[in-house]
Amino acid sequence: MSDVFTPEQRSAVMRRVKARNTGPEIAVRRLLWGAGYRYRLHRADLPGRPDLSLASRRAAIFVHGCFWHGHDCVRGARKPKANADYWAAKIIRNRDRDARAVSALAKLGWRSIVIWECELREPQVLLARLRRALDQAARASACSRRDSPDSTP
Repeated sequence: MSDVFTPEQRSAVMRRVKARNTGPEIAVRRLLWGAGYRYRLHRADLPGRPDLSLASRRAAIFVHGCFWHGHDCVRGARKPKANADYWAAKIIRNRDRDARAVSALAKLGWRSIVIWECELREPQVLLARLRRALDQAARASACSRRDSPDSTP
């Protein structure tokens, strides 16, 4: 059997790849919810439609699959043998799109936190990193609100 799919087979495979509510995303949501954080999902009004957003902290969380977003871990470094040029270009496009979203969020005063799928192997380490990042975001958000010309003394 050939490793190369027909266009119809490839299309069927790609249709089954989920963009939202993936296993890693749900694992991150459970971790944060269990730690007492509340969030919104897939806000279309924010650049990049972050997987989770915490408006009070002006923090956007993206949960990236290592392969799909070109992480430098073992899984992300894996290169498909079939249609290699297509996949290399696809991953570059994904990374460029990710960078544009993070930049656009920063211009709006939002902090972006990227979680890689491989980080879920150590949930307590990941949770500690998320707590630090979200606490920083809360402090930054409070400072920006206090310094804004619309705020009252």
